[in-house]
Amino acid sequence: MKRLFLAGSLGLLTAFTSTHGANFTTSLQFNVPEIGAGVGLIDQQKERMIGEKVYREVQRQMPVAQNPWLEDQLFSVFSHLLSQTQMGQPIGLLIINDPQINAFAVPGGLFALNTGLVTSARNMDEVAGVMAHEIAHVTQRHYSRSQEAFKGQGLLALAGVLVGALVASQADGDAGAAVMMGSQAAIMDKQLTYSRNQEREADRIGMQYMYTAGYNPQSMADFFEIMHRATSRVSFLPDFWFTHPLTTERMSEARLRANQLPRVKSSLRDEEFDILKQYTLVVSNQATEQQLQVLASRNNFAAQLALAAFYTRQGDYALAQQTLDQAKNHRRLHHLISLIQTDIYLGQNKLSEAYKVISSPARIMPENRALNYKLAEVLIRQNQPAEAQALVQKFLNRNERDLSAWRLMQQAANIDRSSPLRTVNVLRYRAELQYWSGWEEEAIKSLLHAQRLAKDNQAMTAKLKTRTTEMQRERQLKI
Repeated sequence: MKRLFLAGSLGLLTAFTSTHGANFTTSLQFNVPEIGAGVGLIDQQKERMIGEKVYREVQRQMPVAQNPWLEDQLFSVFSHLLSQTQMGQPIGLLIINDPQINAFAVPGGLFALNTGLVTSARNMDEVAGVMAHEIAHVTQRHYSRSQEAFKGQGLLALAGVLVGALVASQADGDAGAAVMMGSQAAIMDKQLTYSRNQEREADRIGMQYMYTAGYNPQSMADFFEIMHRATSRVSFLPDFWFTHPLTTERMSEARLRANQLPRVKSSLRDEEFDILKQYTLVVSNQATEQQLQVLASRNNFAAQLALAAFYTRQGDYALAQQTLDQAKNHRRLHHLISLIQTDIYLGQNKLSEAYKVISSPARIMPENRALNYKLAEVLIRQNQPAEAQALVQKFLNRNERDLSAWRLMQQAANIDRSSPLRTVNVLRYRAELQYWSGWEEEAIKSLLHAQRLAKDNQAMTAKLKTRTTEMQRERQLKI
C-alpha cells in the first residue's frame, strides 16, 4: 500500500503570481506576531548554519529535482507568500522527486516539498496553503522557542534525525518503517514535539499569509480533506521535527476559519497549474506515455507539452517534435515551448537552430533563470565558455547554493582551453558543486588540489585558501 507522508508544518515567473494577487487588496487587518524580530544575531546565525548543513545533507541523500523551470515556478509562489512576512532571504526551496505528499522546513529558512504534493493538488492555491503553513512555523520559530532548542548541540542533533527520517521515508517495507519509528522516538525522547496550539497557530497564520497574498483560504481546508480521504493509514514525517496527526478537529477549524474570510475566486481550472502539474508528472516519472497520449489526443495544451517533454527525455526526438508542433498549433507563447524545442535541437546536435530558438527569449528576459541556463548550455556546446559563464555568474551572485549554476560553470571552464587557469577553475567549480551536493570532504580535496596547481598565482591561491577554510569550518558541524 502506498504510504502518504505529511510534514504539514514547515513544509516549503509567471502567471501564478499575477493571477493570484498582484492586484489583490483587502481592508482586513491581521495580527501576526513577528517572533523573529526579537531573536539574537547569534541564534539567527546558528539557525542558518544548521539550515545550510541540512540543505547539503538533503542534496546528498535525497532525490532532489534539478530542473530550473520547475524550481522557479514554485519558488515564485513561495516568494509571493514570503513577501507577506518579515522573514529574510531563505536558504532555498528544494523540490524532492518523490510521489508521496510531503513538505518540511528547517530553522534558518530551508523549505522543501515533494513532487507528489504538486501532482496531488487540484490548483496552485492548495500548494500555496501547504507552503504558507510551513512558512508560519518558521516565522513563529516554533521549534526554536521550545525549552531545549539551543542547549548544546540539540538543534544540530535534531537536524540529523530529520535527515534520517526523510531518508527512511524513501524506503519500502518494515526496515524503512522501523527507522522512521526510531527517529520519532528519538524526537519524543528529547521533548521537542510541536504542541497542538502551535499547529493551530501555523494553520491560522499560514491561512492569513495565503489570503493576503491573494490565494483562496478555502484551499488549505480543501487539501486537508483531500489528504484525509487519500488513505485511511497515514505515516507521519516530523512536523518540522515531529508532525501531529491531521485530526478531524484541525480540519474543521481550518474550514471554519476559511469561512470567516471574504471569498476569493477559485482557480480550479487554472491552465498554468495544469501545465505545471503535467510537467511535474513527467519530471518525477509519475506519468506513463499512454496516460499522456490520452490527454494530448483531446488537444490538451498542458498534456501536449508534457508528452513532448516525455519523448525528449526518452531521446525520441522525432515524436517529441511532432508532439511539440501540435502544442504550437495553439498559437500560445510559453517558455516550455522554447525550452523543449531547444532540448530537441540539442539532442539532434542542431546547435545553430537551438541557439536561434533560445537566444531571443533569454535576452528579452535576463532575469529568467531557466531560459538563461538553457542558453548557457547551448553556448557551451558552441564552445563559447566566456559568454556562458557571464550568463550564469549573475545568478550565482544571488544564490551561491545553485547546483545547476555550478555545473554549468564547471562545464564552461572545462572547454576554456585558452585560460592558463583552466584546470584550477574546473577544480574550484567542481568543489562548489560537490560541497553544495553534500560531498564536503571531496570538495575540500578538490580545493586543495587547485591550490597546489595555482601556487604561482598569489591572488587565486589566496581566494582558494579562504574558501577552503570556510568549508573546513562548516564541515565541523556533524549530523
